[in-house]
Amino acid sequence: MAARWAVGAGSAWVRGLLGWARPERWLASGSLFPLSCIHTSTSLQKFGKWEKKNRIVYPPQLPGEPRRPAEIYHCRREIKYSKDKMWYLAKLIKGMSIDQALAQLEFNDKKGAKVIKEVLLEAQEMAVRNHNVEFKSNLHIAVSATGRGRYVKRIRYHGKGMFGIMKIVSCHYFVKLVEGPPPPPEPPRTGFDQAKEYVQQLRSRTLVNTL
Repeated sequence: MAARWAVGAGSAWVRGLLGWARPERWLASGSLFPLSCIHTSTSLQKFGKWEKKNRIVYPPQLPGEPRRPAEIYHCRREIKYSKDKMWYLAKLIKGMSIDQALAQLEFNDKKGAKVIKEVLLEAQEMAVRNHNVEFKSNLHIAVSATGRGRYVKRIRYHGKGMFGIMKIVSCHYFVKLVEGPPPPPEPPRTGFDQAKEYVQQLRSRTLVNTL
């Protein structure tokens, strides 16, 4: 009698557990999409430090102060491309106007050039839509940089039981657009200018535990 009661109690407990864990309890009207809660709300989407700079709010300007140019920060992460190859393209367009940079990337046959062009077009659209830029051609590239993404090591199998290690690389690309024409290029520095700057750094240094 006691064994029969224990079996009945155990089966009731199992049925209750299965009923508590049924999908309809956690999904809205039996759908495959979870309810919006604190863990799935869109307000908790991860934004990197670079994208968060678009949310900076500056204080109001004075009546006679010149208008502050708009700044647009945009990036693309985890690009399946080497950061060293992307670096050459990033430095190529730094300091150019947006139209000149797009023209340079249009006639470049590298894979990274197509990716950077897409990022620039996205940033240009963001400038007009979100940052009150009147003319989309009135932008220049102030910052164009790359970063190392996720590196994954995998095994490459060879013959006769041999193997090698291959790396699956990725990179990030960051760009900052500023409203207005690009600044004039800096004059080239000669060796005498660099030596003069080095001597000035030596003279302005602070020596500890000396008179």
